Amino acid sequence: MTYDTLLGPDVVQNVSRALLERGIEAVLVQTHAEALEKIKTLIPAGASVMNGSSRTLDEIGFTDYLKGGAHGWHNLHEVVLTEADPIKKNRLRKEATISDYYLGSVHAVTETGQLVIASNSGSQLPSIVFNSTNLIFVVSTQKITATLETALARVREYVLPLEDKRMKDLGMGGSAISKLLIIEREPVFMGRKVHVIFVNEKLGF
Repeated sequence: MTYDTLLGPDVVQNVSRALLERGIEAVLVQTHAEALEKIKTLIPAGASVMNGSSRTLDEIGFTDYLKGGAHGWHNLHEVVLTEADPIKKNRLRKEATISDYYLGSVHAVTETGQLVIASNSGSQLPSIVFNSTNLIFVVSTQKITATLETALARVREYVLPLEDKRMKDLGMGGSAISKLLIIEREPVFMGRKVHVIFVNEKLGF
């Protein structure tokens, strides 16, 4: 089975409808440049922003844009990275999970509206599950799968080998699926906003 086929607007429209029923807003853009512009419209000046390590965010130019500092946001990732003291760095990393906005991607989206995220360390999960007030996921339409079973297979058969190779190429010990998150819905009583920006380009794994 292949897991890198871009799906058409009709499928994305149906998935977006399913996501909305689960409390998650979705929009489709055609290019990575449009995805970055959409992010800029969603985050107001002065908001605190944290992002996870993400090839997708790198590829749409968000990571460089955030580092550039011309956005008017409070870049919590930079605050963490520039702290030299390991004890303070660890505290700042935990505090960053309560950012106003957290950005990342997911590894699969089912046609019925479930989001699947795999992690080794789990460092991004507190923000996603509870702490951050707003979530923005940038997702290539190649990550849409018919069922949850297929989504989990995509993570294990496609994403993990590619991420494992990427880590080893960087001189690290590879990767593993230590934690696996399935988002079924975002409850209204939480008062949070979850946005999915689908992009009609191959991005990330």
